[in-house]
Amino acid sequence: MANNKKNEAITARDVDFAKWYTDVCRKAELMDYSGVKGFIIYRPYGYALWEQIQNHMDKKFKETGHENVYMPMLIPQSLLQKEADHVEGFAPECAVVTKGGLNELEENLIIRPTSETLFCEHYAKIVNSYRDLPKLYNQWCSVVRWEKTTRPFLRGSEFLWQEGHTIHASEEEARKETLQMLEIYRSTAQDLLAIPMITGRKTESEKFAGAEETYTIEALMHDGKALQSGTSHYFGQGFAKAFDVKFLNKDNKQEYVYQTSWGVSTRLLGAIIMVHGDDNGLVLPPRVAPIQVMIVPVMQHKEGVLDKAYEIEKQLKAAGLRVKVDASDKTPGYKFADAEMRGIPLRLEIGPKDIEKGQCVLAKRLDGTKETYALNEELPNTIHQLLDQIHDEMYAKALKFRDENIRTAKTYDEFKEILNTKAGYIRMMWCGDEACESQIKEETGATSRCIKEDEEAFGDVCPICGKPAKKVVYFAKAY
Repeated sequence: MANNKKNEAITARDVDFAKWYTDVCRKAELMDYSGVKGFIIYRPYGYALWEQIQNHMDKKFKETGHENVYMPMLIPQSLLQKEADHVEGFAPECAVVTKGGLNELEENLIIRPTSETLFCEHYAKIVNSYRDLPKLYNQWCSVVRWEKTTRPFLRGSEFLWQEGHTIHASEEEARKETLQMLEIYRSTAQDLLAIPMITGRKTESEKFAGAEETYTIEALMHDGKALQSGTSHYFGQGFAKAFDVKFLNKDNKQEYVYQTSWGVSTRLLGAIIMVHGDDNGLVLPPRVAPIQVMIVPVMQHKEGVLDKAYEIEKQLKAAGLRVKVDASDKTPGYKFADAEMRGIPLRLEIGPKDIEKGQCVLAKRLDGTKETYALNEELPNTIHQLLDQIHDEMYAKALKFRDENIRTAKTYDEFKEILNTKAGYIRMMWCGDEACESQIKEETGATSRCIKEDEEAFGDVCPICGKPAKKVVYFAKAY
């Protein structure tokens, strides 16, 4: 039976979603605020979530031939200005260092908002011929973008991320790389985070500054807003020409490289919270949860109870499960509520009577259901199966919610009515004119999330201007 009780320490989602989100971030001890606005402290539990994502993706990157590097934090201002569109896009967000110690610097240094310029400068030094290509590099780091409005994980002045930067000898190879990394992002969201994504290409006004094409994964939050959760960019030769990154091709001719860039950030933590969480706190997908099973000894002062709890912990850890015994002196009720708030997928309860009967109780965080299981050699396999089942149930639930909140508008009035009454994604035909896109944003607050080139047209005119339209675009209000 589902657990419908409410944690009074957390604001209800449907009362104040923004307050609920902040409550969960703080009460589940994912983060804390620092003395500088927009610069948060990642507490151990929050950072452990990021580590799970990092470990999973790092493995995927290396399986596809990518290598990790690390670039400097500071970028000379003159270097950043080499690519005009790029610097224009980031200039308002740049944090600038003007002094070193007590001395004024000869040139201002920018704390990296992203690292394209650093990679290009490096590539220009190390690439000579086609034999040096491709270069498939990735960097795990933090970046600084001086945001006016900040929210934990979703929009910070500093955030953690990975940024891949690759160069190739051909356009075909670079375009293949761009889409390959997009698919790694999409599959990671599905297989690790239990989050279904909408994928597609960004419009010209929404693409990355300096890119020819930007592709995106977009998640739908519980409040009906979209969250851009990762992007993959095809740069063509624009950056290569600005930074003179050339190679000698097989015909012995000089040619500019073709470039890509791709990244996901700690925004994914925000997605996990807002897609899966409930009024009792976090609900973590088992494969990303830092603790998959919390063992709660009941009447732990009784002889043999704690010993049995640690024995089970050892058995489960040996089977590759992430397990912890809550041996604190808090009451069992407090421990149950704390495990719920932290979103731990399974809670294993063990007390004197359970030990006598050779059994334990497993409680699912997702729906609060409890079942009794034998304490035997099959317990680890049973728990592995339960965790896989929970993952599938969470994905199915999120997919159902997403699909039920994708609607089609054939007129602008219909578009506005859907947006004002139901939220979620709205599919609409679009002529491709940025003026129509800007009008929608100014009048409704919705933005284009992506062009769905894999979907058939359901009309032939743009509802905004009446001009011919061939593109299906998803719009939504977004974070």
